[in-house]
Amino acid sequence: MTVMTVEQIEHFLDEVFPQRMGRVESVGEMSATMRLVVGYEHLRPGPRVSGPTMMGFADVALYVAILAQIGPEPMAVTSDFNCHFLRAASGEHDIIAHAKLIKLGRRLGVGEVQVFSAADDTRPVAHITASYALPLEREQR
Repeated sequence: MTVMTVEQIEHFLDEVFPQRMGRVESVGEMSATMRLVVGYEHLRPGPRVSGPTMMGFADVALYVAILAQIGPEPMAVTSDFNCHFLRAASGEHDIIAHAKLIKLGRRLGVGEVQVFSAADDTRPVAHITASYALPLEREQR
């Protein structure tokens, strides 16, 4: 069961993380889906979506999956991040991130994100695994 809706998460992110990339499309049990409208600032020559763009976007998607489960927590932070770029993502299409939490404990969340080009949602362009450190103060609420 989620404790925050898409609208609540978007409002929270607008307040504490307005520079984040993408918009939340859906949240579910231990999961989230986001979309990034690709702009010029996200491109490298080709034009292809840049690696840093995909990495930052995936990081936000996993954060959103965590927020949906634990509620508004600005100090949940990335503690480990590993990215495999699988193929180029055309800069002519949005990218979509599907985040899934594998473990969510009191102090640590672990998950994976698959990033897809909106032009082909059958083959991921990147696969990310990451963990988030969750603040101790959260346990005392």
